[in-house]
Amino acid sequence: MFIQTEETPNPATLKFIPGVAVMAQGTADFPTPDTAQRSPLAKRLFAIEGVGRVFLGSDFVTVTSAGAEWHVLKAPILGAIMEHFSAGLPVIEDGVAAAAAGPADTEVVAQIKELLDTRVRPAVAQDGGDITFDRFEDGVVYLHMQGSCSGCPSSTATLRGGIENLLKHYIPEIVAVQPA
Repeated sequence: MFIQTEETPNPATLKFIPGVAVMAQGTADFPTPDTAQRSPLAKRLFAIEGVGRVFLGSDFVTVTSAGAEWHVLKAPILGAIMEHFSAGLPVIEDGVAAAAAGPADTEVVAQIKELLDTRVRPAVAQDGGDITFDRFEDGVVYLHMQGSCSGCPSSTATLRGGIENLLKHYIPEIVAVQPA
């Protein structure tokens, strides 16, 4: 197995591309080892000293350093990912938990989600992260930054300069975009 690596806009985060599907649907963000109990892959990565966060995307794994240098972390992470997939272990045990059914989205919320899914999330995934919708209140869209986007120095600029401008252009009811 050959695993490619890519730098992300967040210098503390590196994107690992194993060449196989990682998540069949959705994404999974594990900000601490305690949150990784349902993912054998995330638990394996957190066992490496210096790993601070793990994010699983459709075809990539993003790892954030907890202050360790990449020249120290990269080889053990590559080995752990390779061993995990070579052993045929599941990425998430018992599948991804289904989201609870909530009230139907308003037309504005449906438009926001559609724009995020078609225009924003694919671009952000290229950088090893994800942005998910949290809520829409009083003209403000609240979004969760995940993976390399979480803690990235340019995330505020991405929210304000990119996503906010895009959403305002298509949906006049939006006055601002904020992190959730």
